[in-house]
Amino acid sequence: MDEIELLSGVLTKTTTVVAGVGEDRWRLPTPCEEFSVHDLMNHMVGWIQVFEAGCHGRTYEGDPAEYICGHDAAAEFAKAANSIVAGWEEHGFDRQVRISGSGMMPGAMVFNMTVMEYLAHGWDLASATGQVSPYAEAEATDVLNLAKVTLPPEYQGEGMAFGAIVPVSDRAPAINRLIAFLGRDPAWAESPAQ
Repeated sequence: MDEIELLSGVLTKTTTVVAGVGEDRWRLPTPCEEFSVHDLMNHMVGWIQVFEAGCHGRTYEGDPAEYICGHDAAAEFAKAANSIVAGWEEHGFDRQVRISGSGMMPGAMVFNMTVMEYLAHGWDLASATGQVSPYAEAEATDVLNLAKVTLPPEYQGEGMAFGAIVPVSDRAPAINRLIAFLGRDPAWAESPAQ
C-alpha cells in the first residue's frame, strides 16, 4: 500500500484504540515497563503533536515528555492525526523535517518513525486495556519492513531507546514480528501483568 494509505490506516486505528480507553483503565500496566496506561496515552498524544508540527514545517514548542492529555485524549489524538495525514499529502516526503530539538531529518525517516511509533504503541495500549489489536497483516508487514531499514542495531538493547529483539517464529503474524523487533514480547498481550 502507498505511504498515505498506510499512515491513514494506522493513525485511524490507533485513534479507535485511544478512544476505547476509559479513565478506570489509566493505572493499568503496559508492555512499556516505564508507562502506565495513562503515561502511555500522555506520551502518544504529546509526541503526535511533535510529528504533526514537523510534517508541516513547524517546531513543537513544548516538551512532549511533560504533556498531559485531557479527558478526551481521542479527540486530541485524532485532530493531530488528521493534520499529519494532510501535511504529508500536501508537502510530500522528499524534504527535510524538524522533529523537536533533534534537528533536521529526512522526511522518509520521520514518516517511518511515525508509523512505527503509532502502530507499536497502539498495540501496547490495546494489549494493556483488553482491546483487540485492530491492525491488518499488510499494515504490520509494511511497518515491519520500514522498521528494519530505520532502526539500526545500536539503538536496540540494554539502556537503549528500544529493547533487544525478542525471538519469534518467522511464521508469526506480522504484528508479533514487529513488536518483537521493537523489543517487546508479543506474549504480553495474552498475559498482561494486570
